[in-house]
Amino acid sequence: MSDRPQQVVINSPLDMHLHFREGAMAQTVIPLSSYSFAGGVIMPNLVPAVNNLERLTGYLQEIKSIVGDDVFQPYMTVFFKDYSYEELEQFKPHILGIKLYPAGVTTNSEDGVAALDRVETTIKYMEELEIPLLVHGETHGFVLDREKLFLPIFEHLANKFPRLKIIMEHITTAEAVALLDRYENIFATVTLHHLIITLDDLAGGLLRPHLFCKPIAKRPEDREALLKAAIAAHPKLMFGSDSAPHPIDKKEACGCAAGIFTAPIALAALAELFAKHNALDRLQAFVSDNAQKIYDIIPPQKFITLESIPFKVPATYGDVVPMFAEREISWSITKLF
Repeated sequence: MSDRPQQVVINSPLDMHLHFREGAMAQTVIPLSSYSFAGGVIMPNLVPAVNNLERLTGYLQEIKSIVGDDVFQPYMTVFFKDYSYEELEQFKPHILGIKLYPAGVTTNSEDGVAALDRVETTIKYMEELEIPLLVHGETHGFVLDREKLFLPIFEHLANKFPRLKIIMEHITTAEAVALLDRYENIFATVTLHHLIITLDDLAGGLLRPHLFCKPIAKRPEDREALLKAAIAAHPKLMFGSDSAPHPIDKKEACGCAAGIFTAPIALAALAELFAKHNALDRLQAFVSDNAQKIYDIIPPQKFITLESIPFKVPATYGDVVPMFAEREISWSITKLF
């Protein structure tokens, strides 16, 4: 048997759900995504939210200035509110979609939607203008059931707005996976961490704050359903890391901030996971091709070579602790061109 490492080359990998923050934090985390990905969908839940054209263009310029010479396309979103048709027309050339947060369900979502029936006019306009709707799909119910309880809302939207492209963001349940095959206009992203951990990893022993996120990790059977769909490269499922950096003093604290930081290890960890399941030939579709087809985008060309060469994850990146900190991943990025 050859001792040569396994290798896979990914063309234009995409991260379809990213939190870039602003200011000093952005300076730390943006280069970790722009180095290894060709593009990413940027979330708008900042303070203040990205919800007008001036804020959008200003944020885009900040991102581009930090990306510098890296080959990376930021796909922008704006924070959902009751927009007029004219406002949406102005947004359309600058955005990939609009992100809807139910009020108060996650970080910086206090100004999200409190009653969906009051904003359906905006959703109708989005359907007419062919602007995708990206949704953080959780209610305020029992924490393990919040996504499941939200699924009827996805079904309502899919039926009432059949030409609207609906993205269920960072799905965590077997029931959400099942919706992909029931509605033509429903798609989804899934994170690295929800393919690997369950609630037991977070809270089965001592509490591990750096594995706390929203939506919270679920049951083993949910993880298995997500993993099965991902390694099969289900055509309606895309990789979206939901990489969400917080400083150490916000994570290792009472009132721990929700978010897992995976940007610097995402591709290597995915290669390790797909190799484990003999599915390296489907990694390209999961991290790029599916997203290109779903959103009808052509990202910049960027080839990333990954090999089965161990990589030890640093303890921190700046003031942020990554997933798998100080552990070894059996795959590494070895070449970019």
